[in-house]
Amino acid sequence: MELYEKAEVSIVKKYRSKIWIPFISAVKKYRLIEEGDKIAVCISGGKDSTLMAKCIQRLQKYSDFPFSAEYLVMDPGYSKTNRKRIEANSSALHLPVRIFNTNIFEIAEKADRSPCYLCAKMRRGCLYKHARELGCNKIALGHHLDDVIETTLMSMLYSAEIRTMMPKLHSAHYGGMELIRPLYLVHESDIISWGKFNGLQFLRCACRFTENCSDGLKESKRQKMKQLIAELKQENPDVDKNIFHSTENVNLDTVVAYKKDGISHSFLDDYAK
Repeated sequence: MELYEKAEVSIVKKYRSKIWIPFISAVKKYRLIEEGDKIAVCISGGKDSTLMAKCIQRLQKYSDFPFSAEYLVMDPGYSKTNRKRIEANSSALHLPVRIFNTNIFEIAEKADRSPCYLCAKMRRGCLYKHARELGCNKIALGHHLDDVIETTLMSMLYSAEIRTMMPKLHSAHYGGMELIRPLYLVHESDIISWGKFNGLQFLRCACRFTENCSDGLKESKRQKMKQLIAELKQENPDVDKNIFHSTENVNLDTVVAYKKDGISHSFLDDYAK
């Protein structure tokens, strides 16, 4: 069995309960992929987006409704080694990628402050632009369940707000386009396991000035969240699941204040009624 076939079959057999079912559940529960969609599947070269691409490719073959996909790889200025790694993986996995070049790393590297923020913003904008040019109405990113949980904790501990990572969003700057996260219910550990099972090697950060991402402020905070969750799970194995589900069970009767559509509301608004 060739690698592309083994990798795809393992998703629906060996990792059916850990990857395929959560992937399909997210697609259905959050209506991420619908009939007639043309999705720009954004592949960074990392484990998450590569698995996402294979899941969507599999779904295209056996979906109950028709949709199409473009598999996009944006090169923001990768080294030759990293570029070759992406090309080799795409070829071995039979992913029909479109690669387009940008100089985002070069621009972000010259920024006085927050190069990681600038880089992420520019990359997202470029993906939307190219997706629209290809006639796509959605872009798919490879964020997984652990990203969602860690983001929720980071917002509480560092930003003094309860904010989570949504399964899909309307684009604020590209009307009629949406961002979707098909791996929303898939654990990172299962993505890592799938990659190892198939003998795949992926890019990590690949950024020329934060090669391992550990020097970036945002990533160091995220790493702290990973460590904190791991410690808490030693006492309560379900702590990560509880964090995730807590955002689906917000009891407004016990919340001092909240925001809706940018407007602040207080429990005092209705307290005397």
